[in-house]
Amino acid sequence: MLIKIPRYNEPLASEITPRELALSRRLFLQGMAASSLAASAWVWPAMATESSTRQRLPAQRNAKYSAADKPTTLADATTYNNFYEFGTDKGDPALYAGSLKTRPWTIKVEGEVKKPLTLDIDALLKLAPLEERLYRLRCVEGWSMAIPWIGFPLAELIRKVEPTGNAKYVEFTTLADRAQMPGVRSRVLEWPYTEGLRLDEANHPLTLLTVGMYGQVLPNQNGAPVRIIVPWKYGFKSAKSIVRIRFTEVQPRTSWNLAAPDEYGFYSNVNPEVDHPRWSQASERRIGEDGFFTKKRKTLMFNGYPEVASLYSGMDLRKFY
Repeated sequence: MLIKIPRYNEPLASEITPRELALSRRLFLQGMAASSLAASAWVWPAMATESSTRQRLPAQRNAKYSAADKPTTLADATTYNNFYEFGTDKGDPALYAGSLKTRPWTIKVEGEVKKPLTLDIDALLKLAPLEERLYRLRCVEGWSMAIPWIGFPLAELIRKVEPTGNAKYVEFTTLADRAQMPGVRSRVLEWPYTEGLRLDEANHPLTLLTVGMYGQVLPNQNGAPVRIIVPWKYGFKSAKSIVRIRFTEVQPRTSWNLAAPDEYGFYSNVNPEVDHPRWSQASERRIGEDGFFTKKRKTLMFNGYPEVASLYSGMDLRKFY
């Protein structure tokens, strides 16, 4: 008889995401901690990347694709993150991502393309004009932010590599280096982290290949040196620290869908009418803006980006969640 022994000191993938109550408590404690830290002038180790020494990125603001929301503060956006390669707690990336070396960095673009590319990060920065776009970021746990990202449409890269007629999906593979990323030593997820989009989703003008935020290069804890931002989908779809982009004929196997398929679908569009199995998705709490007792916001369909609705015409979005 075989007896399955639970992993020592490791939560199940389906249990990592905190419940709404835990989130509210964490926000309350975070506010108290922030006041204490400000008084003591203590800083997170990885927050050194927030100093003026980080490279500034010249980018023209694109008002057409910018939300009217008030931007989340830089401090909140860089200290409350999901980046499991550095730990499962929201504060872990800011604590531990300083170990990530983002130069040199190479991105391979391959698969069903006529012109595969291997680019270093500096060549990628010159591939297309950089834009600044204020996008909402909605995470499956029920919290949200509004961040001024810097990058260019992924469609620009797709155009240059010329996908073949067989290309139906785009797969993103991220760095998984045990020496630099302490979270990769755990078995919380299958490493490396992978995500994917349908080709038409990847080509949508909202989909941003992102290299910066708040006027500077990406901080390590936010996915340096390059990540994807898909603003109408839950945050885990926006893969960080990308090292490979592969065009495929079949739907990619994605990390969270493999870990808990009943909770994390391939599409993962923000949909207030489709609840997570353990909590509602009908409302959200904006990090840094809403107090502990402030009424939550109503979650918007497609995170408030209705222009993507045509991508899913005729699809049952309860089935294809």
